[in-house]
Amino acid sequence: MSDFSAEVNNLRNSFKEGVTKPIKWRVAQLKALDRMLVENEDKFIEALKQDLNKPVQDTVMAEIEFVKNDIISLLRNIDKWAANQPVSKSLVTLLDKPYIHPEPYGVVLIIGAWNFPLQLCLAPLTPAIAAGNCAVVKPSEIAPATAKVLEDLFPKYMDSKCIKVINGGVPETTELLKQKFDYIFYTGSTMVGKIIASAASKHLTPCTLELGGKSPAFVDGCANLEMAAKRLLWGKFNNAGQICVAPDYVLCTQETQDKLLPVMKKVLNEWYTEKPEQSDFYCRIVSKRHAERLNTMLENTKGKIELGGQVDIDSKFFAPTVVTGVDLEDSTMQEEIFGPILPMITLKGVDEAIEIINSRDKPLAMYVFTEKDSVVKKLRDNTSSGGFTVNDTIFQLAVEELPFGGVGASGMGSYHGKAGFDTFTHYKPVLEKDLSWIGEKMAFFRYPPYDAKNISLIKALLKNREMPSVPAFLRYLFVMALGAVIGFVCTKYIK
Repeated sequence: MSDFSAEVNNLRNSFKEGVTKPIKWRVAQLKALDRMLVENEDKFIEALKQDLNKPVQDTVMAEIEFVKNDIISLLRNIDKWAANQPVSKSLVTLLDKPYIHPEPYGVVLIIGAWNFPLQLCLAPLTPAIAAGNCAVVKPSEIAPATAKVLEDLFPKYMDSKCIKVINGGVPETTELLKQKFDYIFYTGSTMVGKIIASAASKHLTPCTLELGGKSPAFVDGCANLEMAAKRLLWGKFNNAGQICVAPDYVLCTQETQDKLLPVMKKVLNEWYTEKPEQSDFYCRIVSKRHAERLNTMLENTKGKIELGGQVDIDSKFFAPTVVTGVDLEDSTMQEEIFGPILPMITLKGVDEAIEIINSRDKPLAMYVFTEKDSVVKKLRDNTSSGGFTVNDTIFQLAVEELPFGGVGASGMGSYHGKAGFDTFTHYKPVLEKDLSWIGEKMAFFRYPPYDAKNISLIKALLKNREMPSVPAFLRYLFVMALGAVIGFVCTKYIK
C-alpha cells in the first residue's frame, strides 16, 4: 500500500504556490473535465453497465449530463461567486472597506459512493475546483470498472499537480484519512459517516457528510394515484433502489393502499414486463453481498409480498418488490433498505404519519403525494428532513438552486449549484480601515484615558442603524460631509 503522505504533500505544495487560485486555471480544469466526459462517454457507459447493469439512458441522464450541467452553471457564475462581496457599513465604518473575500480551503478529500460512481465523484469535485482547491478523489472500490476509468483518464485531462485519483479499498481509505486535509466530502452510509467524522475530528477538519436514512413517502387518498404510482415507483426502483434519496417506505390508509396496489402492478409490468430479469431497463444489485443482505431482509419480513420477490443471488438480480402488512418492528423497517424492496404501512391519517416519521432518525428526503395544501403544510411544518418534495421523487436533485444535504443522522452540509461552491469556500471577513484624520477622530473614544462624559456620544455612534440606500457618488459625498461633521463634533467634545 502506498504512503499517501507524499502525494498529499505534493498537492499542498501546489496549493501553496497558488496554482489553483487564478480563475483562469479553475475555468480550464472545468472545461477539461467536461471534455473528458464528452470524449469518453462510451467508456463510462460500458463501465457503469459492468458495475450496475445501468441502462444507457440512466447513465447519460443521471451520471454524465448531471455533471456536465453542473459545469455549465459553475462556468456561468464563477466570476461572480469568486469575487469579493461588499457588506453594509455602520456609522463607525463609513470611511472603511468591509467585505467578504471567498478563498479556497486548500487540499480536499472527496470520497465517492458506488451507487452513482461517476456522479458522486465528480459532482463534488466540480465546485471544489471552481472554489480553487486541490483535490484527492477516492472512487468506490465496489464499482471497480468506473473507478478504473477515472484513474486512467484523469492524468490525461486534469492537472495532476493539483487533482489526483487514488483507488483502493478500506485499507487505502483508512490510510488516506490519517492525512491532514483541509476539507473532507464523503457520500455513503451513516455508519461509515461516523468513522469519517471521527477521523476528521483528529485534525479539526471540516467535513460534509452526504448520508442517507429511511425516507418516507406519504400518499394521500386524494392524490392522482396513477401519476403518484409512476413517480413513486420510478424513484424507488430506478437504479434497483440503490439511491440515497429513494422512497424507503410508504405511509397511507388501507383504502389508499387497496387502490394503489393494482396501479403499481400495472405500471411495473409496463416498465419491466412480467420478467424483469430479462429487461434491459432494470439495474442489478452492485454485489452478491448486498443482494444477500436484501434477501435476508425479505426472508425475515412478517409482511405479505404483493409484487415481485424473485431473487437470483448469482446474477445479482432482485425483482422490484412491494410488501404490505408491515409494522415498525418488521425486518424491512430496521435500517435503510437501499434496494428494490418497498414496504407499505397503513395508518389512519396525517397525524399518525407525523408521529411515525418523528419517532425515527431524520431522513434525507421526505415525499408527499397529495392535492391538498393543508396536508403539505402540516407535514412540512411538523417534521424534519434533509429535503421535502411534493408529488414527485428524486427530481429535487435536478434543481441546482436547491441545496442538497441531510440533517441529523442523514448527514451534514450540502451542495449542488451555489451551495456546492459555498461548501468548498472559506468566506474570509476583511476590514480595510481608513487612515485619514476623520476616521481617527470618529473612533477617538477607544483610546485611554477614558472619560465618562463620552458615554452618550459612544452610544450614539455605536448604535445599530440601517444606513440609507443611496447612489455611490451621493454616498461618497454624504460620507465626507458626515465625517467632517463628526470630526468637528468630536474635536469640540474633547475640548
